[in-house]
Amino acid sequence: MSKIYRLYSRQNVPAKLEEVWQFFSDAKNLLTVTPPQLNLKVTNEVYGATVYAGQVMTYTVKPLLRIPLSWMTEITHVEPLQYFVDEQRKGPYKLWHHQHHFKAIEGGVEMTDLVHYRLPFGLIGTLANSLVVKKELEKIFSYRYKKIEELFGSWPGSKMEIRMK
Repeated sequence: MSKIYRLYSRQNVPAKLEEVWQFFSDAKNLLTVTPPQLNLKVTNEVYGATVYAGQVMTYTVKPLLRIPLSWMTEITHVEPLQYFVDEQRKGPYKLWHHQHHFKAIEGGVEMTDLVHYRLPFGLIGTLANSLVVKKELEKIFSYRYKKIEELFGSWPGSKMEIRMK
């Protein structure tokens, strides 16, 4: 069985919880916080102005060598103003489970992402993670961190926190 990897990211945002939640719970804003070089395209109509359990998104992405990959995720859990979870139903990973947590703190919001993922192809997947996937995910979350600072402002003295295991 192939290994399950973990990505952890934390960022403090100087904004109101409701404002941050509203932004992230609108599926259309995924495009805003995704690096343009991934060429993410939503391929289905996204219903509703806010995330809900059972919501499905389909899209194409070109992560490597401009080769298009189809991806389908489903929102499986939602606790408004606290967290939501998206899980891959079809796509490049054998497992993709992404938790988005939001917590009001003095002066803003602490946002935490926890992603568990597994790659297909056993040993080849392990090698691909070491050589490519891990670095690409770090780049994606680094881009997102900077984009959130552009949109909401930066937290005084804050630095990017992304950990991979």
